[in-house]
Amino acid sequence: MQFNTTEEFARSKDDQDELKSYKERFFNPQGKNGEPAIYFCGNSLGLQPKEVPKLIQRELDSWRKNGVEGHFHDTIWTTLHEEIAEITAPIVGAKPEEVTIMNTLTINLHLMLVSFYRPTSTRYKILIEENAFPSDVYAIKSQIKFHGLDPKETLVVVQSEDDEGEIKHEKIIEKIEEIGNSLALIMFEGINYYSGQIFDVKEITRKGHEVGAIVGFDLAHAFANIPLQLHDWNVDFAVWCNYKYGNGGPGAIAGAFIHEKHFSENLPRFEGWWGNKKETRFLMKDEIERAYGADAWQVSNAPIFSLVPLKSSLGMIREIGMDKLRQKSIELTGYLAFLLEKIEDNRVFITPRNPENRGCQVSIHVREQGKELFNAISKEGIICDWREPDVIRVAPVPLYNSFEEVFKFYQIFKKELENL
Repeated sequence: MQFNTTEEFARSKDDQDELKSYKERFFNPQGKNGEPAIYFCGNSLGLQPKEVPKLIQRELDSWRKNGVEGHFHDTIWTTLHEEIAEITAPIVGAKPEEVTIMNTLTINLHLMLVSFYRPTSTRYKILIEENAFPSDVYAIKSQIKFHGLDPKETLVVVQSEDDEGEIKHEKIIEKIEEIGNSLALIMFEGINYYSGQIFDVKEITRKGHEVGAIVGFDLAHAFANIPLQLHDWNVDFAVWCNYKYGNGGPGAIAGAFIHEKHFSENLPRFEGWWGNKKETRFLMKDEIERAYGADAWQVSNAPIFSLVPLKSSLGMIREIGMDKLRQKSIELTGYLAFLLEKIEDNRVFITPRNPENRGCQVSIHVREQGKELFNAISKEGIICDWREPDVIRVAPVPLYNSFEEVFKFYQIFKKELENL
């Protein structure tokens, strides 16, 4: 891709962008400078689609008018989770029956670990990456302790080899081979939340299975960000949230994937009434009749007001297709990286450098005065986020961000860096 440092170039890219109209379908917040923000924080919380208030109001009106009878009127209260799962399936490369929409990410991770982490005296170790999201680490350590094991002896961390934070794929494969006979579970992020690095889900899964391990992924930063083929890649399970690139709102309901090869297994699980077959759910029997597929892992009935926003955003993503979103994402982050690398300041560098190894997010390491720089650009109307000790995370999202916004970010970033 050929880039240059002129604003005219950015505007010409936007003029040619076939997805540019989607930007107008989202609300944009106000920056600290009182102007419309340059919102590059979709990796933490996606923007609100303009259709969402109307969708939620419809269900509020039904609740107000009908009370419990709303379940039987023209509503979606008993079927919406199935509709969202069907929309979600192609986004993660799954069969509809392999996807369920429920709970929140860490709760879903716990539910998956109940089923898929079954340590023995010889095969008990769990492999994760350096700088895995803390909630995942807490959940995994608590599960290890639940089984009476010591996290110090059980949890193995693949480390990066340099200060850029990238973990070489070869090192991951070597570590899997090294501990293979004692490896019970590989639990990686699809994209690391801190560095923005994409991991090779397909090859990690293949290698993990080769040594006899179960392989699962936290796709919080990969869902609706990069194309996935969970079924074809033979991933055992995955979990994700919907409030980042899914734009489902703060604390939005999450999702889970279980490969169909596990449906016939009598796996241990924590159960609740919504995991019962829907045909007999309301017969209130003493023994559960498990639903088919991923729905058997459901525990409670679905929160409608959390599900409804997903109809809008995930509908747009399905309409566009992940391949087109990914292509624009590569160009947006490539353009951002190109501009940042024009700044002659050895305090700043980005990771990963290869656009194929990152999603929407570009992690900018600022070796000195990073927090001061972050505060300065925030005052100028940029919304992104800071991660200790020295990283500014910037995420131009292809669904609603533009090349001109990338250029303006660069101008502000460069100016404030020079002012430090």
